[in-house]
Amino acid sequence: MKETVVSANSFDARSTLRVGDESYEIFKLDKVEGSARLPYSLKVLLENLLRTEDGANITADHIRALGGWDSQAQPSQEIQFTPARVIMQDFTGVPCVVDLATMREAVKELGGDPAKINPLAPAELVIDHSVIADKFGTNDAFAQNVELEYGRNKERYQFLRWGQTAFDEFKVVPPGTGIVHQVNIEHLARTVMVRGGQAYPDTLVGTDSHTTMVNGLGVLGWGVGGIEAEAAMLGQPVSMLIPRVVGFKLTGELPAGTTATDLVLTITEMLRKHGVVGKFVEFYGEGVAATSLANRATIGNMSPEFGSTAAIFPIDDETLKYLRLTGRDEQQVALVEAYAKEQGLWLDPAAEPDFSEKLELDLSTVVPSIAGPKRPQDRIILANAKEQFAQDVRNYVSDDEESGKESFPASDSPAAHNGVPSNPTTVTAPDGTTYEIDHGAVTVAAITSCTNTSNPYVMVAAALVAKKAVEKGLTRKPWVKTTLAPGSKVVTDYFDKAGLTPYLDKVGFNLVGYGCTTCIGNSGPLPEEVSKAVNEHDLAVTSVLSGNRNFEGRINPDVKMNYLASPPLVVAYAIAGSMKVDITKDALGIDQDGKPVYLADIWPSEAEVNDVVANSIGEDMFNKSYQDVFAGDAQWQALSIPTGNTFEWDPQSTYVRKPPYFEGMTMETTPVADITGARVLAKLGDSVTTDHISPAGAIKADTPAGKYLTEHGVERRDFNSYGSRRGNHEVMIRGTFANIRLRNQIAPGTEGGFTRDFTQADAPVSFIYDASQNYQAAGTPLVILAGKEYGSGSSRDWAAKGTALLGVKAVIAESYERIHRSNLIGMGVLPLQFPEGASAEALGLTGEETFSFTGVTELNNGITPRTVKVTTDTGVEFDAVVRIDTPGEADYYRNGGIMQYVLRSLIRK
Repeated sequence: MKETVVSANSFDARSTLRVGDESYEIFKLDKVEGSARLPYSLKVLLENLLRTEDGANITADHIRALGGWDSQAQPSQEIQFTPARVIMQDFTGVPCVVDLATMREAVKELGGDPAKINPLAPAELVIDHSVIADKFGTNDAFAQNVELEYGRNKERYQFLRWGQTAFDEFKVVPPGTGIVHQVNIEHLARTVMVRGGQAYPDTLVGTDSHTTMVNGLGVLGWGVGGIEAEAAMLGQPVSMLIPRVVGFKLTGELPAGTTATDLVLTITEMLRKHGVVGKFVEFYGEGVAATSLANRATIGNMSPEFGSTAAIFPIDDETLKYLRLTGRDEQQVALVEAYAKEQGLWLDPAAEPDFSEKLELDLSTVVPSIAGPKRPQDRIILANAKEQFAQDVRNYVSDDEESGKESFPASDSPAAHNGVPSNPTTVTAPDGTTYEIDHGAVTVAAITSCTNTSNPYVMVAAALVAKKAVEKGLTRKPWVKTTLAPGSKVVTDYFDKAGLTPYLDKVGFNLVGYGCTTCIGNSGPLPEEVSKAVNEHDLAVTSVLSGNRNFEGRINPDVKMNYLASPPLVVAYAIAGSMKVDITKDALGIDQDGKPVYLADIWPSEAEVNDVVANSIGEDMFNKSYQDVFAGDAQWQALSIPTGNTFEWDPQSTYVRKPPYFEGMTMETTPVADITGARVLAKLGDSVTTDHISPAGAIKADTPAGKYLTEHGVERRDFNSYGSRRGNHEVMIRGTFANIRLRNQIAPGTEGGFTRDFTQADAPVSFIYDASQNYQAAGTPLVILAGKEYGSGSSRDWAAKGTALLGVKAVIAESYERIHRSNLIGMGVLPLQFPEGASAEALGLTGEETFSFTGVTELNNGITPRTVKVTTDTGVEFDAVVRIDTPGEADYYRNGGIMQYVLRSLIRK
């Protein structure tokens, strides 16, 4: 167990809190001048500094700076935040454990004690990203998908089981249990931590950007890259600037017929438009009390979609009610209440804390909405969805008649289709029946993602829509792949108790797994005949999912347009079968009597939903689901694992390999050098996400990653996904910048992981990985040019790891999202920013230039330069802004990365 930090206690804040028969040491916030006016989130940070004050990294001056926070100032004061725990999912968690195992060996080679590499704070990993919805629409789909999951992932699961035995304070929630963020709010979150006799706010960092879901419980936490999470596990504080805090006032109540999804899409649109990147968002006002915990968690989950670091709600009676419902013991609930009230962390609906900026939403103005076709912030009022689709689909179809993929058949005019592109295609099903699909056909309808599956109100609403549809003789259209993947077993328990499961099954929403599935691209293949028709006729088909991400290329390689919607609307669109249907006015189908059935006919009332929730969900369900959550089933327990505190690497493994990060490392750092003679590996536009950069989804046979697996004897059917192979750096390097929707402007006319290789005569187009190997063999450093919001999206450490291993030494972007910029530094890559108002285009950069960067060496003198001089062989010169934002980040960069910094620090202890 981690030793309790002995605080310097400069403010005489140490005190005792008695709750029932127990006493706890606490650090009183009211001992710091100015603390009362702080927003909730900054009070949590203030307590963190008081408790961990050591006089060196965390000083009385830091505490005074936070107490005296100027809400209107731009962030400039660095503080060191020590999260209470770390949470991971398996895709991002496996490389964390791989790195810890590798660090143990590196420590041994450098003459240190391998046992020093051990989590010093609780680290919990939930296996939720590996199940793929291969099978669907049958009663045994879940069992088949679990069997396939174990077959594909046995090596990874053996490795994680070894980690659970080898590392202290590391626990694994086995497959088939739930989604990390739903398991977190339902079971793992403490709200108030108790360790070593101290009580303090539960805080965390997680290896998934949607870690912010726990903000709904009053727990401050956010997503970081795996490399930052590893450092936190090893006792390193998170270096951060005291952020600006945006106060979001809620008033009123949601009107009947709207859902948490409608609310969160409205908030996402508002906050993305306002601009909250790098800021905390905090909800306050009387409307907070009227917002259920489930709705708060849904809003917190979507924080990355509007760009904030966190989106938090204070603690109140609703928090306590949820803690009791989910089986937390009475002493814990009493402690949460007593602590929050003692420390001024309890919601006061009338309070107006000091915020940097303020927004307000009257909940009564929220209307039914969806978002798409490619970004969560692109909200569409449901009544306008058909009209908006008609406009957006034009961006996804071809009008080139010579290509044989015309959007408007030659015999018809566009007017014949009301101006909407159309290419009707007949499909023959395996049973010989035929049907017709066109642009806009809904080919994936997925109740997926903890964002909504944690919310019993929208889940019950979906099941009631299914029930009413079945009673009228309706079901899904035959071309729709329908899947149900809840975030915990509690969901299926309350469906069963309410008698709703048979109706979901009859509409095709059979259980496919407890995991993220469609939301992260694990939607599985479309039925073969549908996929063939879509690809042969270049149809712009759609998905509708209750997830949080709908970026291009993410959901399914055959699907061009993706829409986020509430679970009940997912069911409705599965029945309608097309985005060309105005779901608010047009008939969804015909009932047994030949009468049209409309959405209003099958939409449940608020009273119906509340009645089912009240009568079908209880504390006993949560106790049953989580009573032995880390043990796993017989299949998990039967996995054979190696013993010992260093891992026995299998040289034949294509899943788990020892990475090269510490090869040749010494205890002394290598001086930072200027970068000369660099070539551009990729020139990219705006809003390039970590989904575009980091390997994700299926591995195609004709790609460098596919060829690698083939050369290592892996059959194509066993390629699995990039996510499942994140423990193998060789696969991941080859998949970096290989997203099928990536557009590298150096190689115009291409889509995917291509560039031009200037080591070859005439600079031919080649795979990015192949070109990088040639550049590295020639000793040529590489650079990435990018536009605005570079690296937005999920906290994918491989977006940075892959970038570094490809030989990229610097990135120049117009702006960054927080996590990716930080991760680049963590991997020793220099993040630079074009001068204000400048861009690659404005400077006339084509990507064919050779670049040099001077002034970087100032870092060797303990100085972080504000800018560095960038010059090219074509005569372009400019001063790029250095985006190393804190002294801590400068230390990481000087050490070659955060892992090298931590390793040297631990050995020197």
